[in-house]
Amino acid sequence: MRLLFLGDVVGKGARQALRRRLRALRRERNVSFVVANGENAAGGKGLDPDSADELFDAGVDVITTGNHVWQHSRLLPVLEHETRILRPANFPAGNPGRGFTVQRAADGTAVGVINLIGRVFMGSFDCPFRAADRILGEIAAEADVVLVDMHAETTSEKVAMGWHLAGRVAGVVGSHTHVQTADERILPGGTGYLTDAGMCGPIDSVIGMRREEVLRRFVTQMPVRFEVAKGNVLVQGALLEIDSQTGRATAIERVQEEQGSC
Repeated sequence: MRLLFLGDVVGKGARQALRRRLRALRRERNVSFVVANGENAAGGKGLDPDSADELFDAGVDVITTGNHVWQHSRLLPVLEHETRILRPANFPAGNPGRGFTVQRAADGTAVGVINLIGRVFMGSFDCPFRAADRILGEIAAEADVVLVDMHAETTSEKVAMGWHLAGRVAGVVGSHTHVQTADERILPGGTGYLTDAGMCGPIDSVIGMRREEVLRRFVTQMPVRFEVAKGNVLVQGALLEIDSQTGRATAIERVQEEQGSC
């Protein structure tokens, strides 16, 4: 089977680009299952129910998130019943929502998706490594294939998670920085790894935001309200080829293509 992970979706333009392109991309690349990080899908920060619906309509099967998941309060009740939207599993116990799910792919494969958040420069969360161990034990009998979204700031923490799960999951793909890395590889035991999938967002921007505001913030160190940039959208992610019988990846490649502005 082929599984596509899309980097952080940033704003309306990226959502619309995915609505135009994703279903065709699924056909062209014979993709059975799509996971997208929706961390910045609503106005460039957070996810709301309307943005989530738009991503599902575009062809996304599971939406992962990260540190901005609580940005829009309307999403909170949705997190309680919508099993296709995840928040990081290692958030404190009792938070709304769930950190993992198992869903059926188009080819019938049971795909487990685990959403984790790093702790370095991110916040005081529970241990993502122990959370991953616990969840794998819970879904071992249910999932044929497991993909992990490691939403983290530092490359070292993401690389460490890759090695921690090497040979135990089909893929560990990082999110959060919006900058695609070029270190895709198959780790020992058949785990596809990429430090960061990048973003689905405006090309002529600073990680999706208007350049002018970001530069003003850097130069003046004054508070500045950021807005999502306009123009052509870069669709980035990682495509994993997985043996659904063994649950292990046989290939991984970066996805990067430009889509016109909306």
